[in-house]
Order: sequence, then structure tokens, then C-alpha cells
Amino acid sequence: MQSAPRIDARDGALIQIVDAAMAEAARRSGPWLVCRVGCTECCMGPFPINQLDARRLRRGLAELDVRDPVRAGQVRERARQYLARISRDFPGDPFTGILAEGEEAEARFADFAEDEPCPALDPETGACDLYAERPITCRTFGPPVRAGAQAVGVCELCFHGATDTEIAACEVESDPDGAESTLLSELEEAMGVHGQTIVAFCLAS
Repeated sequence: MQSAPRIDARDGALIQIVDAAMAEAARRSGPWLVCRVGCTECCMGPFPINQLDARRLRRGLAELDVRDPVRAGQVRERARQYLARISRDFPGDPFTGILAEGEEAEARFADFAEDEPCPALDPETGACDLYAERPITCRTFGPPVRAGAQAVGVCELCFHGATDTEIAACEVESDPDGAESTLLSELEEAMGVHGQTIVAFCLAS
């Protein structure tokens, strides 16, 4: 069984792979990619995150506690207020934060809390307070990115006027060796916690 420091080290290596792929995607995309600080459309509404993402976010918040406890407290308070607003309709276990599985649960999640800003988002600056430890979904949103058999999509604010061929020319594979899936399985086995959650549940405690 992998130890926690070993898992964290391998997660750090995964992030380096993903970030390098995204840097290449940004290079290929050039002016088609208009993502910037203060553009927060992708920070609205919840999205599923896995236990690797959750662990990374908690670690980031603990580090922020040391560097800037006031800011860390603001993140926690935003997360608590978020959960107070959405817990009644949460499509999963409102105590553990684990999302339910199956078609019905996915349908409920599709329309769930879509106007809620991510609690890691600083409402004054439009920047992420936990940017260095953000989930994989946040890291790969924007340019055309493929992860295994997953369909390629791009941010609706980017690539205006681009042809399918021009978009395809910017595509990258974010995790070509499937490292995230392997590491996630090992982490879930080690922790005894399985399933997906949302950002607010990671940051409210």
C-alpha cells in the first residue's frame, strides 16, 4: 500500500505532466485561447472531482493557513456558506459529500447549483485562492484537451471562428499514460474512501 508522502510525490509528478501538456496547448492555441484572470465563467457551478483532487485541495488550504490564515479562513467560510445553500438539494450524501452514481443522479447534478461560484474563487480579484492545487478539470479547461477516450471540448469563450481543423491542430493529450487513474485507485484503496465529490465539501472543514 502506498504511503501518503509517496502518493503526494506521484501526484506532484502527474501535475507536472498535465501542466506541461497545457503549456503546449496554450502555445499551439495562440490568440484563440483567451483565458485570463478575472474570467470566471468556468468557476460557476459545481463539477465532480475525484479523491486526488480533493486531497490536493485540502493540502493547498492547509498551506494557505500557514501563509495567509485570514485568506484561508475566507475560503472556508465561503465553502460553509455554499454548503448551507445547496445541502438540501445535494445529489449525494450531504454528510460525506460523496456524489451519488447512476443516470438519475447524473441528471440531478446537471442542473444542480449552476449559479454558485466556486468557494476557492476570490470574489474581489476573480482569481483562484488555491490555484497551485486546483483540480485537474480546472487545469485542463479551455484549450482542446484529450484524456483517454474522453471527447475533446473547448471553452465556449475561446476559438471563436476557428474551424474544426484549426481546433484539432491545438489538441493535446493531458495524461497519455493514464497515471491519474492508476494513482486514484491506489489512493482510494489506501484511504478507504471511494467516489467523487465537489470542491465545497473539501474546503468547509
